[in-house]
Amino acid sequence: MDYIEHPPPPDLQRHVRCLWVLRDDAPDTQVQVIYPDGCCELLAELGVPLRFHGADGQVRSDQPFCFAAQQRGPVRLQAAGPVFCIGVRLKPASSALVAGARLPGLRDHAPDLYTLDPAFAARFADAARAYVATRSPEPLWRLLRELDAGFAPDALIERAVALLDAADGDLRIAELARRLGIGLRTLQPRFLAAVGMTPKEYARVRRLQALLRTLDAEDADIADAAARHGYSDQAHATHELVSWTGVTPARLMRALRGNREGEDALRLAAAFVRGSSAVPAAPARGTRSPGKRRPATA
Repeated sequence: MDYIEHPPPPDLQRHVRCLWVLRDDAPDTQVQVIYPDGCCELLAELGVPLRFHGADGQVRSDQPFCFAAQQRGPVRLQAAGPVFCIGVRLKPASSALVAGARLPGLRDHAPDLYTLDPAFAARFADAARAYVATRSPEPLWRLLRELDAGFAPDALIERAVALLDAADGDLRIAELARRLGIGLRTLQPRFLAAVGMTPKEYARVRRLQALLRTLDAEDADIADAAARHGYSDQAHATHELVSWTGVTPARLMRALRGNREGEDALRLAAAFVRGSSAVPAAPARGTRSPGKRRPATA
């Protein structure tokens, strides 16, 4: 499995987090897992479409070109043949770039891009195929520049997202509203419309991602990592991890720390956490990155 992320050019950095490519010519047939990261994505599956395992037990094939809206739980995918996926990960406050006002209603779904915007879907499909032919992301960047030209993110929500990101999600929403100088009744609907999830949901996702990075990069135990990222206790962190990732902390840590003990079903999850399929060297036991402990939040 090869997974790599490419940063956007400077003129697209306000709207795009990265372009990623996943390729596996002989994939394992185990169910792979992806964890929520607070971003929506444009997806092109140019190989055999992956099978999506829904929380309701239903299994269906992904659409070749789709819009992955905000997810509030683990996404389970299974290869049915050679995999070649290209994804454009949007910045949170630019999540409505394609879906517009329909964004909040798309939570936990990945609809066919042709149902949202047929004309754009056709052009996105052409740009993705051009990437394959040229091995250059420029056709996709060019298409996004045209789309961005008519889109203006909510500047206040961009600031809200920046504050939550800076705090790794460890910020009470009432305090967030106070810093923005607005009331909760104003913040909540504007955030949902722009990002596709509530500010509390987004904060939980950002805190989860921070916890995952710590568990991946350090030889920290769950209790220490939980305290550092503002969880009230180890039980709270464990509940969040199981809720958002679908696996126990013990299994998750084994997979992140070099994918040991045959944890193949979490390879994709680890790659998305790291931004690459490369496995980092295991840190020496007792190693800690400098970090400020934050007070627990409810």
